[in-house]
Amino acid sequence: MDKKLLKKEYLKKIELFDNYSKSYYDKNNSLVTDTEFDYLKNDILKLEKKYNFLKDKRSPSLSVGFKPSKNFKKVKHRIPMLSLGNAFNREDLNNFEKKIFNFLSLKKDKEREIEYSAEPKIDGISASLIYKNGEFIQGLSRGDGVEGEDITENLKTIKDIPKKIIKDSFPSEIDIRGEVFINNKDFKIIANKFANPRNAASGSLRQKDSKITSKIPLKFIAYTFGYAKNFKTHSQTEFLNQLKNWGFHTNRYNKKILGINNLIKFHEEIENTREKISFDIDGLVYKVDDFELQKRLGFAANAPRWAIAHKFSANNSTSEIVNIEIQIGRTGALTPVAKIKPVSIGGVTVSNATLHNEDEIERKDIRIGDTVTVERAGDVIPHVVSVDISKRPKNSKKFVFPKNCPSCGSKTIKDFNELTKKEDAVRRCSSEGFECSKIVIEKIKHFVSKQAFNIEGFGKKIVENFWDMKIINYPQDIFNLDYDKLKKIEGWGNQSVANLRHSIENSKKISLDRFIYSLGIRHIGQENAKLISRHIKSSANFFKLSKEKNMAPLLNIDGIGETQINSLKNFFSNKSNLKIINELEKILNISSIKKIDENGLLSNKTFMFTGKLDGISRAEAKSIIENNSGKIVSNVNKKLDYLIIGSKPTTKKVQNAKDLSIKILTQDELMKMLNMAS
Repeated sequence: MDKKLLKKEYLKKIELFDNYSKSYYDKNNSLVTDTEFDYLKNDILKLEKKYNFLKDKRSPSLSVGFKPSKNFKKVKHRIPMLSLGNAFNREDLNNFEKKIFNFLSLKKDKEREIEYSAEPKIDGISASLIYKNGEFIQGLSRGDGVEGEDITENLKTIKDIPKKIIKDSFPSEIDIRGEVFINNKDFKIIANKFANPRNAASGSLRQKDSKITSKIPLKFIAYTFGYAKNFKTHSQTEFLNQLKNWGFHTNRYNKKILGINNLIKFHEEIENTREKISFDIDGLVYKVDDFELQKRLGFAANAPRWAIAHKFSANNSTSEIVNIEIQIGRTGALTPVAKIKPVSIGGVTVSNATLHNEDEIERKDIRIGDTVTVERAGDVIPHVVSVDISKRPKNSKKFVFPKNCPSCGSKTIKDFNELTKKEDAVRRCSSEGFECSKIVIEKIKHFVSKQAFNIEGFGKKIVENFWDMKIINYPQDIFNLDYDKLKKIEGWGNQSVANLRHSIENSKKISLDRFIYSLGIRHIGQENAKLISRHIKSSANFFKLSKEKNMAPLLNIDGIGETQINSLKNFFSNKSNLKIINELEKILNISSIKKIDENGLLSNKTFMFTGKLDGISRAEAKSIIENNSGKIVSNVNKKLDYLIIGSKPTTKKVQNAKDLSIKILTQDELMKMLNMAS
């Protein structure tokens, strides 16, 4: 799928997720079913894992839920509570396992299978229980994954949670994590008060009065741990057995399974009997059982490489397309959306369905007036699966995709992909900079978003309203608002204006990587923004780069390629973009990005790899070096300290290193540097 279309689809999912999260976590009001919410969250994470250019401030990979409520004390998790990627079919699982083998540099064969811990995914609310010297001292909600709400008193009302554990094997300190839920039988008794069991669990845990919570029949099942002191265990299965020994309830359907084929059989077995299970589940979670392998695999972004959630089958229904509208994203991508007659899918009323792109419309011959099958699965934004041609109206006409932007009238184009030697599937508005109003609005939404300037209280609706009222036309206008005029606008009182002003003033101090990301430069997501900021070090260097357009300083950044370089060139070549950058330079206080670790074993040393490594993938080796403060570069030059060679290294790279007197190390010599040699 084309990058432009992917970004458009991704941002739609983010918009939905943000709305659902705010309503659910902050107001205890479910706008969609709990299953729909989880599908959406996991789908976003899967897209981000697969396509590293997709990032947004509101992503569940950055805030695994929603910011903690002001009604409870905020507490930082000692170890973040992360989410999982998604799988919906055999192909997804095969890809998941393939990445594991590749990362560990293992060859897959009939005699080599990975053992997994397969655990039903309970549709409840995550919680972390902090124990010290065997006593339950504090309980936290997931919150945004980094910070949670202190809901200790409410959690203490749950009988399943041990308050005191006297076992020699119990660690001196540990955060036990699991799911709070309500059995379906118990929910029937209180169904008149809540929309569904998950909503009941969430609402009960967020009561200010724990006496009210105590009247709700909440349950707790433990399945993992976060921080742990003086605790060693070798596998997930072993840990689950320990949990039972300590007095925690675990899922009786947990099972250790060998290989993907057996996982699929188990998935089918559980899905076929899920109605007999006393609580709601929406899939299975598979975890690499061996903790040593988990440690080696580590994490990609904010999700583990060693675990995945395998969802149950999709829901679908039929409806009629009333109209096809074209939406325009921040990068100019034109995305067709079918407006359909409202239909219920899995308990959710659906009135919109994505059509993905122009090629998809042509391939399926989708037309206004068609009767279509709409599915809600991995694409939680429902999508049109097929057309029932037999029910097509006689006067039906093919849908003609616009060759001009519906917003600004500029020509729409398809980029040529040098890798595939084909045109991309996504058609885009050809205007650059801030000429297209629809693009501008989306750019400003991105600018104020959580992972960019994170201006609290400046949401999408406010951006749209301020745009319509001509209060803002460019990003810099946000920092020059007439607050006295704002107070005269309906819905804006002294306090709300004061809060907005405070948020905007606080946002003027921003790190270099977040600033670069905020500009919405195509192909420059959060990770690339970090790579660039770490390399150029200061905002002065970035502004110099924008004025001189000399990309040479970026050519040796591992992870920044021709696509990113050309995108930066195009961005800096546009006059309106440069004007915005110049204005922001006068307003903002931009700090350099903090280094991950300045005191590692490989501090201030640069490395490059050539050849195949033994027993370890290139990705894992790079991760080891970076975790020890080393830096990876992509070219052999005078700034390179070490060239690491594996089997069959590139002769030219080795010779260039010798010519420049660069030290050449074998894999074993590198491991000795790190005291990791076997």
